[in-house]
Formats: sequence, structure tokens, C-alpha cells
Amino acid sequence: MAVNNEKWGILFCPKGDAIFPAKRRERVEKILQARGVDYDLVQSENAASVGRLVSMFINNGYKTIVIVGGDSALNETVNGLMQVEKERREEICFGLIPNGLMNDFARFWDMKMGEEEQIIDGLLAHRVRKIDLGCIRYTNKKGEACRRYFLNCVNIGLVATIMNLRRQTRHFLGSRTLSFIFSFVLLIFQRLEYKMHLKINTDTIERRVMTVCVGNAHGYGQTPNAVPYNGQLDVSVVYHPEMTQLIEGIYLFLRGKFLNHRSVHPYRTQKVEVEAAEKALVGIDGRLMNTPVGPFTITVEQEVVNFLLP
Repeated sequence: MAVNNEKWGILFCPKGDAIFPAKRRERVEKILQARGVDYDLVQSENAASVGRLVSMFINNGYKTIVIVGGDSALNETVNGLMQVEKERREEICFGLIPNGLMNDFARFWDMKMGEEEQIIDGLLAHRVRKIDLGCIRYTNKKGEACRRYFLNCVNIGLVATIMNLRRQTRHFLGSRTLSFIFSFVLLIFQRLEYKMHLKINTDTIERRVMTVCVGNAHGYGQTPNAVPYNGQLDVSVVYHPEMTQLIEGIYLFLRGKFLNHRSVHPYRTQKVEVEAAEKALVGIDGRLMNTPVGPFTITVEQEVVNFLLP
């Protein structure tokens, strides 16, 4: 079924902790109708259904796809877009109305929940910017060569565990800051360092490392200078600090001054080679992924998707 080029395909992804998602959806639809937007809206059942529904929009000819969701939904969206041949992908734009447990990419563009009217007005202006995606290439447990794209970051090691804990604690605490603090408290029950072998630019790192963040954007505060439009990845490698330094690191992290900590070693690159990351969990855009088997590579692909600026 073909649709006209002006019609929006809107994917509503309910927050995992939302009690009354219908009210949120009704508010968004009311604003769209008041602005005279021609649209079709579908709602995802779960994270696994997002990619399928995005593919449905693409296959039915929608040129504007708007995600009402968070970072996980956006990750599924860009991975769906990257399955499409380049010529066809060039015709498609995706936009965002934040509605997730984790909205780091929305915060990068200064988009906040509760500002739906301003955001939709911005989407209607149809200002398009081509943005970069990070890409992790790895081998899975079946021995298959895989790739996965990301908007925010890939975490290797402790912070991948923290992001998973944060996602779980956010359901109970509600507050972004409180969930981070509580997750850090839970560190005492976690493995604090991992034997890693990394290649970044001309440097080879072969030692115990606490965590690595490879950011295409702000990376949940770990790569605060990264931007998704310069063809570069920012990397923060964190060695294991003493307990007093760890407390200082938490403070600097919450203050947005993560790179000022003495145990944080920043890089800017187009490629990170992970030769080994012993028993370290890997997270992508704030969600755990199946841990790669053996070495893997993280690169950046420049200006590959069209993003509607808010």
C-alpha cells in the first residue's frame, strides 16, 4: 500500500514504567491533529517489535518516520534503516519525540519530555541533517559475522553493567540521577576491572581496564564532547581508580565533568579494535547486547541517515 510523500509514519513506543501510556499517546495525537499533520500511528508491543514496525513503514513508502520513544527504540530504528539500500534510505527522514526511560540522544539535541508542541513544530519545519552512526562488527556465538549500529555509544566493561542496573532501578526510583547513584552503590557487588587489549589510533592498550565508552554522541556523560556529525568517535578508557578516586569520579560524572578525572584517558578516532575484553559485558545505546565472541571492531559511518532536527 503506497502512501503520499507528506504522510508521517509514527511509531509510539510506551515507556517501560508507564502506568497510563494511552494518555501520553492521546496528547501526542491531539497536537498532531491540531497542527493538521497527515499521519498513521502504530504502537509497539515491545522492543523486539520496533524494528519490524519500522520496516513496515519503509516498505509501505513512508518518507517521514517519527519515533515516540527512547534510546532503545531509536537504536532499533537506525538498524532498520541501515538494512535499506543507500538510494532508498536517502529519501527517508526520521524524527524523534522523546518518550523513553533513557533519552540521551534527545538530550543531545536539547529535547525534553513535556515539550511535545515545540518538538512537533520543529519537525514540521522539516530541517534535515545527515548524521553519523557508530558500527560494531563482531562474531556471535554461532560463529556468524554480525554488525550493529548505534547512535549514542558502545560500553565495554563496568558501565555496561551500570547501564543495565540503571535501566532496572529506574523502574523503581523514577529519577535519572537517583538511579545512577543507586547503580554506583551496587558496584560493590560487581567485578571492577577487566583484562583488555585495545588498539586506538597508534596506541596499544594491554592492561586491566575498568570500562571503555566509544561514543558517537554524548555517551550518557562519558564522551561529553562527541557529536554525531564530525566523522569521529570519542573514546574514554577508564583505568581502575582507588576508592577515594572512584567517589570523586562519581561526583565529576554527575557534574558533567567526567573527562577531568585522572583515571579517564580520552581519545578521538575513527576506529577502535578490541582484541580482547576478558569477561566484560558489552552494552549498546544503554542496553546489553549479546557479548561478542573474540575480537571485534568499532567504526564510524559518516552521514548515513537523515535526522529531522527539532
